[in-house]
Amino acid sequence: MAKKKGKKEKKKAKKAAKKAAKAAKAAKAARAAQAAKANQKATQKAATKATPKASPKPARKARKARKRAAKKAAKPPKPVDRRRHQSRNQPESLRLRSAGPSFTVSDLQKSLTFYRDVLGFTPRERWEEDGALQGIELVAGSVTFWLGQDDWKKGRDRVKGEGFRMYCSTAQDIDAFAARVKSAGGTIVDGPKDEPWGGRAFAVRDYDGFTITFANGG
Repeated sequence: MAKKKGKKEKKKAKKAAKKAAKAAKAAKAARAAQAAKANQKATQKAATKATPKASPKPARKARKARKRAAKKAAKPPKPVDRRRHQSRNQPESLRLRSAGPSFTVSDLQKSLTFYRDVLGFTPRERWEEDGALQGIELVAGSVTFWLGQDDWKKGRDRVKGEGFRMYCSTAQDIDAFAARVKSAGGTIVDGPKDEPWGGRAFAVRDYDGFTITFANGG
């Protein structure tokens, strides 16, 4: 009887030991699985941090640009205001954008000195023939004058400037301008004075008798 009891207890002990070993093995495997899962999560998190997020701004901008383009395309074209064209006289009258005088002078170098040093024009393009100056472009603000040397084909007694007057407007102080012209040797033939239509004006005559009136205001 004692021997049988001992055998049973040994069997029970072996079974308990096997169960304990299995439980320990299962616990070890569970811990290993948990550790692997934790490592995988950490790796994914690190990879997510390392990869820069795509900015949504370019996509939003592109969508907005497409919307604006679609709206612009959907807008009907502006109707042509035909009244503007119909109100013009037929046949259509002349419409100018700019004008500039060209003076034929007796002594081009002398006239250049007057327009540049006395009136204050700025010389630009020059035309020469056999090394001699034949013509020059003069600029003052948005206005252009031209001077050309007389070739004397119409005679040296040809009268220039008679009955001619050129009107120029400026925003500059007329009295100060006239004083500067006079002190530089210019011949003032009228003014400075108040004009009936408003503003002030004065007139100067060049070496060939061409009269130019400068005015402001009005």
